[in-house]
Amino acid sequence: MAKIPSPCIGVCKFRREGHCIGCSMTKAQKKLAKSIKKPDQQDAFLTLVMHQQNDLGRYTHWREAYAKRCAKKGRKLPEALKAALARPVEGERAKPATSAE
Repeated sequence: MAKIPSPCIGVCKFRREGHCIGCSMTKAQKKLAKSIKKPDQQDAFLTLVMHQQNDLGRYTHWREAYAKRCAKKGRKLPEALKAALARPVEGERAKPATSAE
């Protein structure tokens, strides 16, 4: 299995108590993400980052940006992200249905 891309989406501005405003990772977590080699550990780390984003809030943009990054690199979406994309983000408004008149 190919290495999944880092949860980093290329913003890399550390505010919010040392967490990146793009992906929620700290500098130490970004360094750790680069060293993880085993697929099960990569999935677990991605799940940890997604839970961290939910706890910190304000990361609703990340899921779509990360999915786009995976597609650009020709990688399959990690299972954790597939499941997350299937359900709405907590606190996010549902998109109104459009009618075809």
